[in-house]
Amino acid sequence: MALDLSDYENKTSEAIRSFWRTRKEAKIKQMESGKQDQGTRSEVTAGNNLNGFLGVIADLVKANGLENAVIQQSRSLVTLPGFFRPAKNWDMLVLYKNELIAAIELKSHVGPSFSNNFNNRAEEAIGTAHDLKTAYREGAFGKQPRPFVGWLMVVEDAAKSRAPAKKEPATQFPMFPEFKGTSCLERYDLLCQRLVQEQLYTSASVIATPSSAALTGEFSELSAMTGLKTFVSTFAGHIAAQAARLD
Repeated sequence: MALDLSDYENKTSEAIRSFWRTRKEAKIKQMESGKQDQGTRSEVTAGNNLNGFLGVIADLVKANGLENAVIQQSRSLVTLPGFFRPAKNWDMLVLYKNELIAAIELKSHVGPSFSNNFNNRAEEAIGTAHDLKTAYREGAFGKQPRPFVGWLMVVEDAAKSRAPAKKEPATQFPMFPEFKGTSCLERYDLLCQRLVQEQLYTSASVIATPSSAALTGEFSELSAMTGLKTFVSTFAGHIAAQAARLD
C-alpha cells in the first residue's frame, strides 16, 4: 500500500504562515504590555510558533494506519525518562498499545544572530538524541522496536543565514574541511545529515523560510537527505510499519 503523505506541502505552507504570524503577534502583545523581551526573544516566548507542524505530523499518523494512536502534545504529557538525566520534555509523542511509536522535537532559528546560536542548537540536538538512544537501549520503554526519533529545524532564510562564516574558530587540530566557509544553513544541513548517519535520529530535517512567508507560506529545502519530503516519507513509512505490526 502506498504511503499517504497527507498533502504535507500545502499543510506545511500554512504552518509556515502560522509560524511567522504567531511570532509577530507575540511581539506586538509584549510591546503593548510594556514587558518586551530583548531582541527577537519576545517573538518566541509565547511558545506556540511551531504548533502548525505538530498538526502536519499528527495528520500523517492518522493517514497511515494508526488512527487510534494517542498523540500527546500537552507539556505535562510529553515527558520521557532519560539515562543521563531524569527526564526530557519532547514536543510530540505518539503512543499505541503501550508502546512509544515516535518522539518528535521541533526547533527554530531566526536572526539576527545565526553563527553564535548554531552550536547551542547542535549540542542540544546531539545530547537529547544520545540520551534517548541510551535510555531505549537500557530498557526505559520496555521491550519494543526502536521508536521513530525526529528532529525538525525551521531557519529564517535571510542574507545572514546564507552568508559564509566571516571568521572560523581557532582550533587546536584541523577542522573538518566540509565546515570551512559554510553558512549557517549549510551547517544545519551537515548537522542533520550526520545526526541520521550516526543513527541518533531516524530522520532530521532543516527547512528555510523568509520572514515574508507570513503571507506566502514559502519554504525551501537544503538537500534531498535533509529535506521535508524525506522526513515525512520516513515518518509515514514508520507509522505504516507499526500499524501493520500491531493491528
